[in-house]
Amino acid sequence: MSTAADPATAIESALASLGLEYEAPRPGAYLIRLEGQHKLATMTWLIAGAHSLHVEAFFCRQPDEDHARFYRFLLERSGRMYGVHFALDPVGDVYLVGRLPLGCITPDEIDRILGCVLSYSDDNFDAALMIGFASAIRKEWAWRLKRGESIANLRAFARLADDSTGPPGLRT
Repeated sequence: MSTAADPATAIESALASLGLEYEAPRPGAYLIRLEGQHKLATMTWLIAGAHSLHVEAFFCRQPDEDHARFYRFLLERSGRMYGVHFALDPVGDVYLVGRLPLGCITPDEIDRILGCVLSYSDDNFDAALMIGFASAIRKEWAWRLKRGESIANLRAFARLADDSTGPPGLRT
């Protein structure tokens, strides 16, 4: 398959062979929802350019606190990643981004790069939030407990809770 001649067709074929649903708001641009365990959804763009395939996925907004530790955590991971890396937009929000040659547009490589995006996003999400949003998580935990609300989706952050509101008897 000559991907350089028609990258859009190659991307559509690859996504179809993988059984992935997508939106195509404009020619050559595909938005795929990747379902995770920790980060419930990672919205990922595949955009065919004149010379390369651009991959981009939102990871999280800029951290509220401990910026240096938060960004160091992500940078340390970027050096070990395939195809994409952590990057910031002008306000400090975090994305996974990468560029691949158009010749890489095969079902196997699209599967590999989307798998990497999902893995990097899902595997690092809780730890990044614990670093950059610890105070907000603690406040949310206490607020939910006070109101008798479920803390089921905060279980990953139980170690951030005060001892007085801590994990014994987690409400679901």
